[in-house]
Amino acid sequence: MRRFSLWMKAHPAFGDSLIAGILLIFDMGFAVSAADRGVSFSAFLAVTLLMLGPLPFRRYHPLGTSYLILAGAFLQLFTHGGESGIPARMSDFALAIALYTLVAYIGRKSALIYSGWLLAGTLLWAVFQVGEIQAVFLVFMVFVIFGFSWAMGEFIGARRAYQSEMEQRLKLLETGLDQQAKIAVGEERSRIARELHDVVAHAVSVMIVHADGAAYTIRSQPEVAENAVRTIADTGRQALTEMRRLLGVLRSEDAETQWAPQPDARGVVELAENTRAAGVPVRLEITGDVDDLPVGVGLSVYRIVQEALTNTIKHAGSGTTAVVRLARSPEELRLEVIDNGFGTPHDVVKVSGGNGLIGMRERAAVLGGEFEAGPNPGGGWRVRASFPIAA
Repeated sequence: MRRFSLWMKAHPAFGDSLIAGILLIFDMGFAVSAADRGVSFSAFLAVTLLMLGPLPFRRYHPLGTSYLILAGAFLQLFTHGGESGIPARMSDFALAIALYTLVAYIGRKSALIYSGWLLAGTLLWAVFQVGEIQAVFLVFMVFVIFGFSWAMGEFIGARRAYQSEMEQRLKLLETGLDQQAKIAVGEERSRIARELHDVVAHAVSVMIVHADGAAYTIRSQPEVAENAVRTIADTGRQALTEMRRLLGVLRSEDAETQWAPQPDARGVVELAENTRAAGVPVRLEITGDVDDLPVGVGLSVYRIVQEALTNTIKHAGSGTTAVVRLARSPEELRLEVIDNGFGTPHDVVKVSGGNGLIGMRERAAVLGGEFEAGPNPGGGWRVRASFPIAA
């Protein structure tokens, strides 16, 4: 039934054709009565087609079809409208449908002009029916029907206007969210670029210091100079890796470089302690050595855990506990943050912006890793990320 209703909404001409067909069937029943009163069948048929024929097209051309129906009504009035004893035809309801269409789809101004023509036609019809006791009652019923059509047109028109406005607002909201997401991605990439810039600058500084030391000790202390050269080589390889990652990140020209020590994976312990102090018990599980991770990976691990625990404090609710797991293997580092709170449904994250999730996803992508976040099957919220750390 719902599928049929949606199909009818997508094909309004079918429903209007069905209405016109039903009115035509009933209207042809008056053809015999009209013929007995001396009305030409061709005139009767012309009026019927002129009033019911435009109905299937009323939504596409409301003004033109309404006046075609009105022309058919006046043709009826001047051909057999004054014949006493002929009852009102079912095709006359097309006038009420046309008035409703103008109010709902065009506006009050066009509907008022159309109502003026309806009023004139109704008064002429009443004049033709002078001497008939039922004329006054029929005129009253005509005005009731037209008044009801106007009211329905106002209601449907207001509903259509409200629906159209809501659709426009949703489009604007969706566009705004897309723009906000793009801005968040740009800001996060700029921040990552600044942090990687600091990492590379630190590595180059270390290389310069060790190179100077090696130059001073190469003759007097060859072993010290050899160790310094090895340190330069290791630091250079790491700096080259960070530089390659840096080239894949867009950086705003007007962004100011921030010089500050950057945290690493060892700072996760402090994050867990701070979260416990905020009232959320956190269990930290670390498998493998995370002290000598590449600087970019360690920094991203710290930021992702920081953002995930911040979201837990904000959204998980009271009585929530969290688990932070870090597992290092020779090829990669896996990170997981799970809480058992209320969580944040995906639709809510999308409507509210979700910039924190965007930032975490960008950090993982820049380093060639993977990221996912969503409701935990056992309840709560789960954040997972993996980073390649192989040479």
